[in-house]
Amino acid sequence: MDSGRGGYDLTEGSMLRHVISFSIPMLLGNMLQALYNTVDSIWVGRYLGPEALGAVSVSFPIIFVLISLVMGTTMGATVLVAQYMGAKQTDMVKRTINNTFVLLTVSAAVVMVLGINFNKQILRLINTPPEIMTMAADYLNIFLMGLVFMFGYNAVSAILRGLGDSRTPVVFLAISTAINIVLDPLLIIGIGPFPRMGIAGAALATTIAQGISFFIAVYYLNSRNHLLSINLKSFVFDKHITAKTIKIGIPSGIQMSVVSVGMLAVSSLINSFGTEVVATFGMASRLDQFAIMPSQSISMATSTIAGQNIGAGKDDNVRETVKWATILAVGISALFTLVMQVTPQTVLRLFTTDGVLLSRAGGALRILSLSYVFSAVMFVTNGFLRGAGDTMATMVFSITSLWLIRLPLAKLLSSVAGFGAKGIWMAIVISSVISMLMSRVYYASGRWKNKGVVGHPRDDFRPGA
Repeated sequence: MDSGRGGYDLTEGSMLRHVISFSIPMLLGNMLQALYNTVDSIWVGRYLGPEALGAVSVSFPIIFVLISLVMGTTMGATVLVAQYMGAKQTDMVKRTINNTFVLLTVSAAVVMVLGINFNKQILRLINTPPEIMTMAADYLNIFLMGLVFMFGYNAVSAILRGLGDSRTPVVFLAISTAINIVLDPLLIIGIGPFPRMGIAGAALATTIAQGISFFIAVYYLNSRNHLLSINLKSFVFDKHITAKTIKIGIPSGIQMSVVSVGMLAVSSLINSFGTEVVATFGMASRLDQFAIMPSQSISMATSTIAGQNIGAGKDDNVRETVKWATILAVGISALFTLVMQVTPQTVLRLFTTDGVLLSRAGGALRILSLSYVFSAVMFVTNGFLRGAGDTMATMVFSITSLWLIRLPLAKLLSSVAGFGAKGIWMAIVISSVISMLMSRVYYASGRWKNKGVVGHPRDDFRPGA
C-alpha cells in the first residue's frame, strides 16, 4: 500500500502477501547483482582460461571485505527508515536519509584509497597463486575505482527498502546489468574499435555500468516529489542519527567484515590446493550463490516488514511475517537442493567444458547443497533480528559459526582427516547447521525484545514461529 509519503505501508493487510511481493523484486535484484559476477566469469572462463577465472574468483572475497564495514551502514539505515516509517515519523525518515548519504560518500572514498594501495599485500596474504597475481591485482584496481558508484546505488536501494519499495532499485540494477552484459565481450576480448583488455575489461565494464546506473537513479529521484530526492544543501551530518545508525549498522558491518575475512581464510585454504581447485570453487560458488538467493531475498524482506511492524507496535504481524517467511524460504531451498543433487553439471557447462573441472564442481555442489535448508531458516531468523534492531546477536552467531567452527573444521577435515577439498565443503555444511540452531534458540528466547529505535514495550511478545 502506497503511504503517500514516498513509501509503502507494510503494517496493513496480509503479511504473506507482503513477504512475497517484497521478496520477488529483491530476488530479481539479487539475481541481477549475481549476474554481474557470473557474466564476468563466463566470458573470462571461456575466452581467457582457468588462470583468469581463478583471478576473478580470488578477487571477490577481497572486494567483500573492503566494502562490508561500510555496507553495514546501509543496513542500519534500512532498519532506522523502516521503524520510523512504521511509527509515521516522517521527519526522522528524511533526516536518516540525508545523513546516510553523507556517511557513505566519505566512507566510499576512504575504502577505495585503502583498497587500491594495499591490494597486492592482501592477495599475497591469502596465498594467491603467483601465476594469477597480476591479473587479480588489475581486476581489483579497476573495480575499486567504481566504489563510489556502487555505494551510491546501494545507499539508494537500502533507503528505498526501508520505505517499503523493493521494486524501483531493481529497475536501476537491470539497466546496469544490461550495460555490463553488452560491454563485457567488447572490452574483454576486443570487438570492433574496442581494445582487448582481458580481465581488466571485465572490471571496467562493471564500473562503467554501475556509474551510469547511479546517475540515472539520481536523476529519477530528483525528478519526483519523493522523500529521497537528493539535495546537497540538506546533506548535514547529524550526530544523533549517526549514533543510532552505527549502533545498528556497525555490528552488521563487523559481521560482514569478519565473515569476509573468514572467507578469505577459507579461500586461502582453497588456494593452497592449486589453480584447478580455485577455478572449481569459483564455478560451484556462482551456482551456490544463485541457490541461496531466494532465502537471502526473503530475509531482507523480513527485515523491512518486521521493522515497520515493530515500529508500529503490531506484534501479531511480526509473528506472521516470520512464520510465512520461514515456510517460503525452506520450501524453495529444498527444491534447489534437489536440483543440485540430481543435475549440477548441466548448468556448470556454462562456465567450462573441461571434464575434470565439471566433475569436481559437481561434487562440490552436491555437498554444499545439503546446507541450503538450514541456511534458509538461519537467513530468515537473522533477517528478523536485524529488523528488530538486534544486530549484535547476528554478529556473534556469524563469527562463532565461521571462525570457531567452519574454519577450524575445514582445516581438520581437509588436511588432518585427508578429505582434501571435499573436507572444506563438508565444513561449510556443518557450520551452517550450527549457525541455524544458534539463531533459532536465540529467537525463541525473546532476548531481542526492546531493541527497536521507536520504543514499543514487548515484554509479552511470544515468537510463535
